Amino acid sequence: MPLDFTAIDFETANSSNASACAVGLARVRDGRVVASEGWLIRPPAGHDRFFEINTGIHGITEADVADAPTWAEQYPRLLAFLGDDVLVAHNAGFDMRVLRTACEVTDLTPPAARSLCSVQVSRKTYELPSYRLPAVAAAVGHLDFAHHDATADALACALIVIDAAARAGATDVVELAMLLGLRIPQMVVSAPAEPSAPAGADVAA
Repeated sequence: MPLDFTAIDFETANSSNASACAVGLARVRDGRVVASEGWLIRPPAGHDRFFEINTGIHGITEADVADAPTWAEQYPRLLAFLGDDVLVAHNAGFDMRVLRTACEVTDLTPPAARSLCSVQVSRKTYELPSYRLPAVAAAVGHLDFAHHDATADALACALIVIDAAARAGATDVVELAMLLGLRIPQMVVSAPAEPSAPAGADVAA
């Protein structure tokens, strides 16, 4: 099987996992990045307050997303890019929670996506003092990218996994995970729950 996957990165407006305000994507086919894309998102109502600490990290403000598509409006576009790929992310647990929770609070069914964490891949592949995305990207020769720009982060993540697969002699992400002793969990999908009271605005930073 070829080395095919999609790298994904979310930025959030606040500490709510539902507060996605940007997404970046990089599609890999046969071990090469063939497409990358990203866009701003207006977070779901009740999860749309922008915390200063988050804006300080990624630079996105409430004004920036005022005319952006809502999570529900952009969701078909996101699903079209993801397809049936294994999703790779640097700290995949966070990005999968954002994907699942943003769907749940907007009464959408999240995809039954499989995921692989490039932090875990990196720890099994490289000996580094830090496994933050810029440090690992530098180890594979990808320098000076715009960290916390969602599209740039997704591309860096993709290049890390491509390099790790080459070092491991893996032909696909499932084999890479197996060789490194890692799991590729699948998101548990349930029917959309009844709407609940908004909770994001009063979540502590």
